[in-house]
Amino acid sequence: MTGTDRILITSLADRPSLTSRLYEITDTWPAFVPHDPVADALLSRVAEDFPHYCVVATDGDRVVARGLGVPFDAVSEGRAEMPDRGWDQVLVWAFRDRRHGRRPTAASALEITVDTGYLGRGLSHRMLAALREAVGAQGHDGLLAPVRPTGKHLRPREDMAEYVRGRREDGLPADPWLRVHVRAGGTVEKVAPASMTVSGSLAQWREWTGLPFDTDGDVDVPGALVPVRCSTADDHAVYVEPNVWVRHR
Repeated sequence: MTGTDRILITSLADRPSLTSRLYEITDTWPAFVPHDPVADALLSRVAEDFPHYCVVATDGDRVVARGLGVPFDAVSEGRAEMPDRGWDQVLVWAFRDRRHGRRPTAASALEITVDTGYLGRGLSHRMLAALREAVGAQGHDGLLAPVRPTGKHLRPREDMAEYVRGRREDGLPADPWLRVHVRAGGTVEKVAPASMTVSGSLAQWREWTGLPFDTDGDVDVPGALVPVRCSTADDHAVYVEPNVWVRHR
């Protein structure tokens, strides 16, 4: 039996005892990402409040991957299936709708994170399939995803729309994570230009990145998809991350 064969993936609702262990995974998220105020306020509640929209993978007793998603109302006035504020927006809507008892009409993925020791085994593809299955079991006919392209940080000065158009010789996206989604049947729909926002003092950015942040203008930060805008006069820097909306039917 191979390591991949031993891995069990289920809805979190089927194994609620793992809810508190989802963040035992060793991941590669940049240190500044959790400081998005929407994530800081709401992300830790997703697994408990929306377990049927989340999936978990284990290898024996070890949690090796998580997939988080949320339902939301996409049809009320002022709403859209794929808002420009992407990740932040659907997460806010999901909790607002839950509080007010609104019926969800769409479902969005939030993240799929695989333990670094299990990368390169095709687990991300399996987690995406499991997340789609979990959403389908709740009556949705598709899954939306504000995708964070994994190769974009290597080309932070390139416009996201231009980056998304990059293709390999076989016609598949050049970006590895977008390629997983397309291979799974997803279609790239549009860019979400302001999917996540992180702002902080220059001291905070120095702590998060180890960079000096001592000059005005755009600063290239490892792991960031676009430059961070720095203002020494204001002692402040802002990162507005674009994502890419993908639709899975």
